[in-house]
Amino acid sequence: MAVLKPFKAIRPRVDMAEKVASRPYDVLDEKEARIEAGDNINSFYHVIKPEMDLPDDVDHYAAEVYAMGKSNFDRMMADGVFVTEDKPCLYIYRQTMDGREQYGIVGLASIEDYFAGVVKKHELTRPEKEEDRKNHVRVGKMHAEPVFYAYRQVEALDKVVAKVVAEKPIYDFVADDGIGHTVWIVNDDGDIKMICNEFANIGYTYVADGHHRTAAAALVGQEMREANPNHTGDEEYNFFMAVHFPDNQLKIIDYNRVVKDLNGHTTDEFVAMLQKGFVVENKGAEIYKPQALHEMSMYLNGTWYKLTAREGTYNDNDPIGVLDVTILSEQVLEPLLNIKDLRTDKRIDFIGGIRGLGELQRRVDSGNMAAAFALYPVSMQQLMDIADTNKIMPPKTTWFEPKLRSGLLIHAL
Repeated sequence: MAVLKPFKAIRPRVDMAEKVASRPYDVLDEKEARIEAGDNINSFYHVIKPEMDLPDDVDHYAAEVYAMGKSNFDRMMADGVFVTEDKPCLYIYRQTMDGREQYGIVGLASIEDYFAGVVKKHELTRPEKEEDRKNHVRVGKMHAEPVFYAYRQVEALDKVVAKVVAEKPIYDFVADDGIGHTVWIVNDDGDIKMICNEFANIGYTYVADGHHRTAAAALVGQEMREANPNHTGDEEYNFFMAVHFPDNQLKIIDYNRVVKDLNGHTTDEFVAMLQKGFVVENKGAEIYKPQALHEMSMYLNGTWYKLTAREGTYNDNDPIGVLDVTILSEQVLEPLLNIKDLRTDKRIDFIGGIRGLGELQRRVDSGNMAAAFALYPVSMQQLMDIADTNKIMPPKTTWFEPKLRSGLLIHAL
């Protein structure tokens, strides 16, 4: 039984929305954010990546970084960049990419649902990233960026969404990367009640993207609850902002791996050793993209290879054992390359499929990496199967695209 609650959003003036909206904090580094923001003082990067406004050598986790983010937001509020909704509302957020559309319902999720397991997770969080997001919430007293959730598609919700999006949106723009962002306000009390009631009948929601932001919101909410002797359960800190998309509209793209060395093996030795777990086919110099589950490709020493996992190297009846990232770890990374902990080992790096397989080839050809592995994308069904069985995916398994834009809707505590 999932909670969804309307809220009084802080949001940009209509004429400022495109200027404010930024990509999420974890999609690009400080230097890239500086370049992308340029001379736009109202870019939301100044709030979610405020280290870009401080000297290059600043510790990104220093108190002054969080204070700078709060100061930048306060300045934008004082300048009238943002307005505050008159009444609690929900919102519909459409993203358009390559002709494909997905419609998310924006409202507040409950920290109680997070702790009770109604919000299903599939990734572990890293303590330092979690603490970083907690500090942003503590200092800013807001949830500056929504988390990206999925739910099993509900026809009644599809109908009310279709009704809302027949009206004029409050925001509608195409960002520099070609992705369209359109937002409608749901302010009719009947529509709000219907959507919230339908969510109450949904068994679970699923974190698609935003495990660290979800954990930070829940844990800071718990802190504030414990510090409030007059706690009622209705305070804003009991809730956090999420965009909920039906599972049938979402697409996961590949999340690939590059490794720094072959653990002392020559190219010929390494290819020979791979044949124990895979049927190995030389595909030449042309980029080769995996075409099906249990098929991956490798780029090594100027050549692409097709690797088809042999029977017995995977378990299609196990939500984790069926994953190609599991096969790669168990057949290649651990036994051949001695890479055992994907969260901490510095000899491996991860590249989202949005950058294309050409990026894998470039990283190897540059000499920075020795080999690259491209994987077939995980499906939404696989993700939900894992979450439903309370299991955890290997790190860096799913990459959702398009990403939500930050700064369009803000939840104040």
